[in-house]
Amino acid sequence: MLIINVKEEESIDRALKRYKRKFQKTGLLKEIRRRKNFTKPSVERRNQVLNAVYREKNYS
Repeated sequence: MLIINVKEEESIDRALKRYKRKFQKTGLLKEIRRRKNFTKPSVERRNQVLNAVYREKNYS
Protein backbone atom coordinates (compact mmCIF):
# COMPACT_ATOMS: atom_id res chain seq x y z
CA MET A 1 0.00 0.00 0.00
CA LEU A 2 1.31 3.40 -0.94
CA ILE A 3 1.42 6.10 1.66
CA ILE A 4 1.66 9.74 0.68
CA ASN A 5 2.20 12.28 3.44
CA VAL A 6 0.45 15.50 2.53
CA LYS A 7 2.65 18.40 3.57
CA GLU A 8 1.32 21.55 5.13
CA GLU A 9 0.12 24.13 2.62
CA GLU A 10 0.28 21.53 -0.15
CA SER A 11 -2.72 21.31 -2.41
CA ILE A 12 -4.58 18.07 -2.85
CA ASP A 13 -3.89 18.20 -6.58
CA ARG A 14 -0.15 18.24 -5.96
CA ALA A 15 -0.38 15.34 -3.49
CA LEU A 16 -2.52 13.38 -5.95
CA LYS A 17 0.06 13.97 -8.66
CA ARG A 18 2.80 12.61 -6.37
CA TYR A 19 0.62 9.58 -5.60
CA LYS A 20 0.00 8.86 -9.29
CA ARG A 21 3.72 9.16 -10.05
CA LYS A 22 4.63 6.82 -7.20
CA PHE A 23 1.95 4.32 -8.28
CA GLN A 24 3.21 4.34 -11.84
CA LYS A 25 6.79 3.68 -10.69
CA THR A 26 5.70 0.50 -8.91
CA GLY A 27 4.56 -0.97 -12.23
CA LEU A 28 1.55 -2.62 -10.60
CA LEU A 29 -0.94 -1.73 -13.32
CA LYS A 30 1.43 -2.93 -16.04
CA GLU A 31 1.86 -6.24 -14.20
CA ILE A 32 -1.90 -6.69 -13.83
CA ARG A 33 -2.44 -6.09 -17.54
CA ARG A 34 0.37 -8.51 -18.40
CA ARG A 35 -1.11 -11.27 -16.23
CA LYS A 36 -4.62 -10.76 -17.57
CA ASN A 37 -3.93 -12.83 -20.68
CA PHE A 38 -1.58 -15.79 -20.45
CA THR A 39 0.90 -16.19 -23.27
CA LYS A 40 2.97 -19.32 -23.63
CA PRO A 41 6.70 -18.85 -23.01
CA SER A 42 7.49 -19.94 -26.57
CA VAL A 43 5.15 -17.29 -28.01
CA GLU A 44 6.59 -14.66 -25.68
CA ARG A 45 10.15 -15.53 -26.76
CA ARG A 46 9.14 -15.44 -30.44
CA ASN A 47 7.64 -11.96 -29.97
CA GLN A 48 10.87 -10.78 -28.35
CA VAL A 49 12.91 -12.11 -31.28
CA LEU A 50 10.57 -10.51 -33.82
CA ASN A 51 10.74 -7.18 -32.00
CA ALA A 52 14.53 -7.36 -31.91
CA VAL A 53 14.67 -8.08 -35.64
CA TYR A 54 12.29 -5.20 -36.34
CA ARG A 55 14.34 -2.77 -34.21
CA GLU A 56 17.59 -3.92 -35.82
CA LYS A 57 16.13 -3.39 -39.27
CA ASN A 58 15.00 0.15 -38.46
CA TYR A 59 18.16 1.34 -36.71
CA SER A 60 20.76 0.00 -39.09
